Amino acid sequence: MSRQENLARLINPRHIAFIGGADAAYALRTCQALGYAGEVWCVNPKHDEVEGVVCYPSVDALPAAPDAAYVAVRGDLTIEVVRALAGRGAGGAICYAAGFAEMGGEGAERQARLVEAAGDSMAVIGPNCYGVLNLVDGVGMWAGPLTIGRAERGVALVSQSGALSETMTFGERSAPFAYLVSVGNQAMIGIEEVLAVYVELPEITAIGIYVEGLRDVAAFSRAAVRALERGIPIIAIKTGRSAAAGRVALGHTSSLTGSDALYDALFHRLGIIRVDSVTELVELAKLVTFAGIPEGRRFSAVAASGGDMAMTADHADRLGLELPPLSQAQVAAIKAELPPYVNVANPLDYTIGGWGKPEVQRRVFTTMASGDVDTAIMVMEYAPVGRGHDEACHGAVDGMIAAHEATGKPVFVTSHMPEDLPESARERMIAGGIAPLQGFPDAMRALAGAAWYGERRRAWRAGRAGADPSLPATATVPGAPRLLTEWEAKRRLAATGLRVPEGRLVTAADAPAAAAEIGFPVALKAGGAALAHKTEVGAVALGLADRDAVATAVQRIAAAVPEAAGLMLVERMAPEPVAELIVGVTRDPLFGPALVIGAGGILVELIEDSRTILLPTTRAEVEEALGSLKVAKLLDGYRGRPRGDRAAAIDAILAVAAFATAHRDRLHELDVNPLLVLPEGEGAIAVDALISMVA
Repeated sequence: MSRQENLARLINPRHIAFIGGADAAYALRTCQALGYAGEVWCVNPKHDEVEGVVCYPSVDALPAAPDAAYVAVRGDLTIEVVRALAGRGAGGAICYAAGFAEMGGEGAERQARLVEAAGDSMAVIGPNCYGVLNLVDGVGMWAGPLTIGRAERGVALVSQSGALSETMTFGERSAPFAYLVSVGNQAMIGIEEVLAVYVELPEITAIGIYVEGLRDVAAFSRAAVRALERGIPIIAIKTGRSAAAGRVALGHTSSLTGSDALYDALFHRLGIIRVDSVTELVELAKLVTFAGIPEGRRFSAVAASGGDMAMTADHADRLGLELPPLSQAQVAAIKAELPPYVNVANPLDYTIGGWGKPEVQRRVFTTMASGDVDTAIMVMEYAPVGRGHDEACHGAVDGMIAAHEATGKPVFVTSHMPEDLPESARERMIAGGIAPLQGFPDAMRALAGAAWYGERRRAWRAGRAGADPSLPATATVPGAPRLLTEWEAKRRLAATGLRVPEGRLVTAADAPAAAAEIGFPVALKAGGAALAHKTEVGAVALGLADRDAVATAVQRIAAAVPEAAGLMLVERMAPEPVAELIVGVTRDPLFGPALVIGAGGILVELIEDSRTILLPTTRAEVEEALGSLKVAKLLDGYRGRPRGDRAAAIDAILAVAAFATAHRDRLHELDVNPLLVLPEGEGAIAVDALISMVA
C-alpha cells in the first residue's frame, strides 16, 4: 500500500496496538470510553494485560499487523518500535514522544533515524504530537483528556499544535468535532496528507486547520481543490502574520510579499476561510455544520432590543453583509402582529410587545426570513439557569426554528456573551436545525466567512475563478540569477505583449541624435549597466526637451554611473497617466512565483496598497485583485478625472504573468514600476522594468 492509503488505515483502523506504559494505558482508556468496536492489543513486556486488554511482549508477537499503533515510549526506543511495525506491515504509527527535531541538533538527527526506520510506505504521525481522535468510529489514540463524545458527522481538525487542538474540545460550545489529528513535528505526515484523507470522508461537514507553515503547497492545493469540489469548507488559523519574507529586495516587489501575503493569496485562491482565533473557527464550524452555507450575503435580523439591532447593522456594514429592506407585504404582515409603536424594518427590534408570545414570534420571524434574504439571525441572551425567563427564551428559539422549517434557509441564534446560550438552549437549537453561535462578533464574522466561501465556490464552479486553482510543484532555480539591463528586460517583456515606450539603446555620443529621431520630450537612462534603483544613483533624467538637454544629461549620468559603459537608453516620455501601478513577480521556495499588483510609483511601500496572486492565474482573478485596490478608484474616474484604461491594465498584468509562468523555473524576480495606466482607450505602458533570472 502507499503511504497515503496507510494513513487512511491509521485514521480509520480495524485494529489498534497501544505500545508503552502509563501513557499508552491513558490513550487506551480513551479508546475504551469511546466504545471502539475493533480489535485492541497492547505491547508491554512487563505486563500480561493493561486495562483488561491482553499484552504482548513485542510487536513481532502481535497476532496481525495493526492498522494503527499508538507508540508512547521514550525517543530512541520509539525508533526501534517503528522499525518493527514497518517490518510487520503496519498501516501507521502515532509517535507521542518529544525530543526530536523540535530540539534541534541531536533531536533532528534522531528524527531523521525515525523517518528511515518507518520506510517508504508506513504512515507516521508526529513525533511530539497528541495523536488521533475519530469520534465517528470511536477511535481514541489521544494524549489529552476526553471532553467530547461520539459523533455521526461534523468537523475534522488537523493541527500542528496538540495543545491548541485539545483546547478546541474543552469549551462549553457544542463544538461539532468528528475527527482530530495532531501532526506535531510532521516528520512524515503533514497537514496536506491528512487533508487529502479528510476530503474523502462522507461524515465531514467542514475542515479546520491550525498551520504554522506548510511543507508541500502543491499537495495542499490539490487536496483543497477536492474539498471545493465536494463543498467542504476549510477554515484556517495561520500564525505568523508579522513574519517577513526574509529576502533581500532588488526591486519593490519583494518588500510587498511577506510569507503571510502568500498564504493569504493561497487561501483566497482555494476558497479557504481564514480566521484569527479558536473561537472564530469553532463558531464558523458550528454555522456550516448545524445550519449550512448561505447562498449569499443578504440576511434578516430580529431581537427584542434596539441596541442589538444597531450593533447588527454596524457589523454588517463593516463585514460587507447586506440587510435588504422589507417588501410592502412583509411590512404589512408584521405590523398586523406587533404593537403600532414598533418600527418595522430590517433589522427588526420587535420590542417587549412581541416578547413572550410564541405564536406571534413564529409568524413574525417566518415573515422576516421569507423575504429577499439568504439567511436569518436572532440576537438573544438567556439569563442564568433558574434566574430568568427560560420558557420565553425557548419560545423565541422555537420561532426561529419555525422560520427555518418554513423557508429552508440557514438560521442561527447568537448571544453577545458566549455563556448566555446554555447547553439546554444549544441542544434545542441543534435539534431544530439551527445553529447556536456564542459571541456576537464571532457570529457575524462566521456569517461573512460562510457567505464568502459560498460565493467563491460558486464562482469557481461557474469557471470564472479558473478551472483548476491547484498549484504546480515548485522547482529550484538552477544556478545563480543575473540582473538584466532595463533594455533587455523590456525587450523580453514586450515579446509577451507588454507595451513599452519607443526607445533606442545607443552610445553616449549618439544619444542626442536618437532623441531627436524619437521626438521630444524624452527620458534618458544609463543603458549599459544592470541597475536595480537608477533614480537613487542619478542614472535617470526625465522630460528632456532638446538635444542640448540630452547632451548635458549624458555627461551627468556618465559621471554618476561609470559602469554604464557609454551606453544610454533613450525613450519617448509617456503621456500623463490616470494611475500608476506596480506589477511584479517574486519567487518563494514553497509557493513558486507570485504576482504582485499594487499602487505604483515612488509611494509603493508607503501606501501599502497591494494584492498578491499565485501563478498561473486567470483574467478573472487579476480583474478581481485590481478592483480590490484603493488605487482602483482612480481607474473609475476619481473626482471628475478621466477613467483609466482598465482593460489595457489587465492585459499588461497578464503579459507579465505569462512571462513569469513561461520562465517559472528560471525567474527570480521581476519588477514593472510604474505601469502607467492611460485614459480609457489609450492603453497602459511600462516605463521601467527589472528582471533577475537565470540565463
